[in-house]
Amino acid sequence: MQTMFQYNWLVREDWFDWCERIPHEELLKVRVGGVGGILKTLLHIVDVEYSWLWFLQGELEEPEFEIAQYDTLAKVRQLSADLHPFVESFVSSWKEEMDKQAVYVPWWNQSFAKGAILRHVIAHEIHHIGQLSVWSRELGEKPVSANVIGRGLLPVPQEDQ
Repeated sequence: MQTMFQYNWLVREDWFDWCERIPHEELLKVRVGGVGGILKTLLHIVDVEYSWLWFLQGELEEPEFEIAQYDTLAKVRQLSADLHPFVESFVSSWKEEMDKQAVYVPWWNQSFAKGAILRHVIAHEIHHIGQLSVWSRELGEKPVSANVIGRGLLPVPQEDQ
């Protein structure tokens, strides 16, 4: 699971780099799908990742990250960097036995396994990265590669000789 979080973080950084080449107006432009635009979607990705892990720590008071406060690429990127140590620490301390621990999610009035929530967070980011790819093509730009292969996340096995 940690590998897939690392994958998401690498791809997110690539998208931040990609956005550096895009006019600010295009990052703010309202688009079909996602949460309404490129910058809002990136903020949403950061917010959801942090908020779910914050909740899994037992915190019910959810922090608010609004686009009015994070209205530039630099601010969203900095927020991601500021929250990353907490997220990385949480993910790296994950134990397999935590996968099946139940947690009640009050806003859904239902209990879920913590492992299911963590996997939801991974899939959530991948889903929105797909939306960014569609929007990049609408702008006539090449999207960031979604490849897991070649990112150095897993050891390369030695071929039989």
